[in-house]
Amino acid sequence: MFIVLLKFSDNKAKAGAHMDGHKAWIQRGFDAGTFLVAGGLQPNAGGGILAHGVSRAALEALVAEDPFVAEGVVSAEIHEIAPARTDDRLAFLAA
Repeated sequence: MFIVLLKFSDNKAKAGAHMDGHKAWIQRGFDAGTFLVAGGLQPNAGGGILAHGVSRAALEALVAEDPFVAEGVVSAEIHEIAPARTDDRLAFLAA
């Protein structure tokens, strides 16, 4: 399981020009079953994604396709978590 942090850069003002592509990229991640949660980092610092069922290399390639990343609107950090314990509703994450 991975947490992807997309933190705004000095190019934050360019976000509007790439928002449609960014939203389409997020939707592709959900459609593929890779993204489980996506939302904003507060207060207005960027975004965060919980990803699952993908290798680190494949996720790095996917993140590089985000127009926000490609255009320098955000910097991306990928953190891997090896779940050792979960709530029963999230047991699939430990598999």
